[in-house]
Amino acid sequence: MRKISVSNRLDRADIETLQTLPIQRREFRAREIIVHDGQRATQCCLVAEGFVFRSKSTPDGQRQILSLHIPGEIPDLQSLHLGIMDHDLVALTSCTLGLIPHEALKRMNAVFPNIAAALWRETLIDASIFREWILNVGRRTGVQRMAHLLSEMRRRLEAVGRTSGETFRLPITQAELGDCLALSTVHVNRVLQELRGDGLIEIDRAAFNLLDRAGLEERGQFDPHYLHLTPSA
Repeated sequence: MRKISVSNRLDRADIETLQTLPIQRREFRAREIIVHDGQRATQCCLVAEGFVFRSKSTPDGQRQILSLHIPGEIPDLQSLHLGIMDHDLVALTSCTLGLIPHEALKRMNAVFPNIAAALWRETLIDASIFREWILNVGRRTGVQRMAHLLSEMRRRLEAVGRTSGETFRLPITQAELGDCLALSTVHVNRVLQELRGDGLIEIDRAAFNLLDRAGLEERGQFDPHYLHLTPSA
């Protein structure tokens, strides 16, 4: 509820209706595939705890991570209407997911247009983030890419109460960061060392501390408007 309320205005009836959705709790191991590319999905996955990502791979095994998803997000809402998944949905960490049947969501959307509009807006925001990731990978330097990604994740996690000051947890390997940013593991390490050396970040295992958030955002050309972190008019 906190996540969907960040970008949408919902009244009490909407909230009570969302709380009646039949949700099946399920645990996933880190790196376990939740939904396979080519699979016909019958339910959507609400992230309750942990992190998940979407990815596609080339026939020779080269993987691109397309997006990272945090608690409160439903990363596969598009499966309501597209039928067959065109990418993998994978647990980045150990995760608790809530599985919501498509039929329950469709019935709710038909009766509650405000909820349907909110879920549609969440999908549009997802697409907005996709566009920014394409720009990030295609037109920014390695240092800029990393600075932008870390700035984005802090803003998104802050919106759902998952930060402590300028610190947030993101249990991700350098290889996985490389798959997010189209960088080699060696390049990722070099980029992180540069950001540390410039006094912009410090890393303690899975905890990222932004020592100079404004400086990091400037380095990454980060403008948060594409996250749409306020309700629509």
